[in-house]
Amino acid sequence: MRIYMDACCLNRPFDDASQDRIFFEAEAVLAILSRCKNGEWQLVSSGVIDSELSKSSDEDKLEKVLELYSTANERLLLDTKTEQRAKFFQKCGMQPFDSLHLALAETYAVDVFLTTDDKLLRMTTTVELNIRAANPAIWLVEALQNEY
Repeated sequence: MRIYMDACCLNRPFDDASQDRIFFEAEAVLAILSRCKNGEWQLVSSGVIDSELSKSSDEDKLEKVLELYSTANERLLLDTKTEQRAKFFQKCGMQPFDSLHLALAETYAVDVFLTTDDKLLRMTTTVELNIRAANPAIWLVEALQNEY
């Protein structure tokens, strides 16, 4: 299982967990990353994630996020095809980083693209994708149900 998590997903474990939704998403992200660390699943990385994470102004949080992100053992690289697909997504209204994340995940045929960004998830339903995009908490429940 190859998993692409965008920057908001990777940051979720360090957000304010006083809201139930954020708490559940944070726990789901940590559970998914634990399985990646154990070799059951595979987290993929990209320069796009690196670039977006580097814009963080909170160095303590960034250090923690990068420690989690170090679990990734495959790096996705931008190419012309991926950039063209990202431009298409931008024409559909997606933000530049979001479009690049999604285009990379699709180009490299990951099994699932995870994000906690509701607006992005809604936008993924308006374009034809060759991969699944999902919220990490919802996806984890489904993945675990399929194991039994």
